[in-house]
Amino acid sequence: MRAPNLSHFTLRQMLELWACTRCGECVQWCPTFAEARRDEITPLEKITRFRGFVTGAYGGFVARLLGRRPPSEEDWEDFSRGLYDCTLCGRCRVVCPVGIETRPLWLAMREQAVEVGKYPAAFDALRRHIAESHNITGEPNEGRLSWAENLERVGKWAEGLGGRVVYFVGCVASFYPMAYGIPQSFVGVLEKAGVDFTVLGGEEWCCGFPLIIAGMREAAVECARHNVEAVRRRGAEVLVSTCPSCYHTFKHDYPRILGEPLGFEVVHATRFLAELLESGRLKPHPFEARVTYHDPCDLGRNSGIYKEPRRVIAAIPGVEMIEMEETGEYALCCGGGGDVEMGNPELVSAVARRRIRQAEATGAKYLLSACQQCKRTLLRAARAEKVRMRVM
Repeated sequence: MRAPNLSHFTLRQMLELWACTRCGECVQWCPTFAEARRDEITPLEKITRFRGFVTGAYGGFVARLLGRRPPSEEDWEDFSRGLYDCTLCGRCRVVCPVGIETRPLWLAMREQAVEVGKYPAAFDALRRHIAESHNITGEPNEGRLSWAENLERVGKWAEGLGGRVVYFVGCVASFYPMAYGIPQSFVGVLEKAGVDFTVLGGEEWCCGFPLIIAGMREAAVECARHNVEAVRRRGAEVLVSTCPSCYHTFKHDYPRILGEPLGFEVVHATRFLAELLESGRLKPHPFEARVTYHDPCDLGRNSGIYKEPRRVIAAIPGVEMIEMEETGEYALCCGGGGDVEMGNPELVSAVARRRIRQAEATGAKYLLSACQQCKRTLLRAARAEKVRMRVM
């Protein structure tokens, strides 16, 4: 079998492979290991195994003593199973005592796994769908405005005209009826506040996030170029997204992929709403309820946005906010990240069950999140566990 291709790794990442002290602090924080109890899932084991691949193939004491040995096909397959059962939630980074940036390291490892052909077979269909239909479902991309069909008023924003703000809806909210309420509500709020906005409709392509986290970053380059040019043609100053993954991709990945500034500001919807509320352009009605909030991994740990969603919640008169046991940068993942659902849906359900029980323990009637994937995952868990809580 092939030796590791170290060109996928930065110098910092190569140093991080040897910086790991094997303290094991990360193990107890890994949400998928907690459910599956398989060592190859843990951050510690991923680093140890890959470090062994490198030394076995390129040199080290054992390699000098016994001869160089690149990883076998079975080695790669076993490593891949653990690598792709990771939700990329980033809790291991938060607790790492030596500050290893684990999520970028896992992505580099996934790129390596794709190069040697050891990744979940479902990802081939994902890559094909995005290349041919420009969305994760494989359905005609012209259907991206299906969520707007039942709205009483469809303004110029649905006609693809110019606007100061472009609302990037994302694949999940565009094609999954369970999430239609998110764009429907958000455009209603934008209209209420008098925001000059538009959507891209069929011109909107998948942001490429599912490909990037699958280890197929090169396949996302065309998505990046197309989406940035589509926004630039509108002459927009701001792109706002309700999806944390789309937000993270535009904000952090696109400038690196394209090697240039985007030419417009990228804002997550929670920050946009907080500013509208605090400027007085929105005046929410009272809502008497006890709620709790789930921090999405791609919005919180991976993008550093914790305060804005809570500012929005706090601005609603009558709401009582109760935090869960694990919250903020230590929040438990919902289980729906990292493309794990495509290869191991049972593991996703197990993680989601644990999170919904944490939410239930607060006594809240409503579980809120700023992510459509978290909503889908936690809503299914609440139904499966018969938890009397609304997920919104």
